[in-house]
Order: sequence, then structure tokens, then C-alpha cells
Amino acid sequence: PAERTHSMMMCLGQFVFSLQTLAYQELQRQTAWRHASNSRIGARPASQFLGVGEETITLPGFLVPEYGDYNALSEITAMADTGAAFALVDGLGRVHGQWVITDKSETGTLFDRNGQPKRVEFSITLRRVDDNRVDSGATAAAA
Repeated sequence: PAERTHSMMMCLGQFVFSLQTLAYQELQRQTAWRHASNSRIGARPASQFLGVGEETITLPGFLVPEYGDYNALSEITAMADTGAAFALVDGLGRVHGQWVITDKSETGTLFDRNGQPKRVEFSITLRRVDDNRVDSGATAAAA
């Protein structure tokens, strides 16, 4: 029999986002840049660039426990409980720095007779915590 391969969408530390675990439907990335402003008499405020600000990624999606792994949400919770930062690596092997899990929400719907949801919508929010200004050109194999 042919061996079934699992495609990886992204890894956060040792956790693999995939169709078999958690498959996010969107990847929303937000980056800020900091600018200080000082008032001046008779002129517009002076502005000074201070550097890169916060960077966050939000991963909304849904899980159908018959196909995905409901325990994957518990794994994400356990990772967040540590407060640790995890390397974020995309499906092509590109390293995107160190990220912490700041938020997770779950909404169960379509319950069976035992009260178990047949569909779970989730959203996971990550915040970048390393000092790198740009994503590393390194791949997971080279890192």
C-alpha cells in the first residue's frame, strides 16, 4: 500500500499545521512601524523613525474532528501556557523568526447527542518576539 504523506502548511516549534491537525483558512499578518512625533512652533510636528513595531499573525480556521485532530487545540493551549517563544517555519522551509502564542478562541457548533461539536471554529494569534528586522533567508534545513 502507498504510504500517506502529510503536507505541512506551517510549523510553530514542533507543532505542525496541516489538514490532519489544524488547517487555518487565512493567514492575516500585521506589521507596525514606530514613529515619534515632536511638536514644533509654526510648523508640522517633527517625526523620527524609531524602528519596527509589533508584528502579529492571526490564523482563523475551522476543524472538523472527523478529519482533523481535536487534541491539536489542546496542544496549542499547552504551548501557550509555557510562555515560550517558538520558531515559525512555513511550508517551504523559510524561517520567520520567534513567535509567542498570545490568544486562542474556539467556537463549537453542530453538536452530536453526546454534546461533542462536529465543527470547531478557531482563531490563534501569534506575536513576534525576536529582534531580527527582516525574515531570515535561512531554511529549516540550513538553520
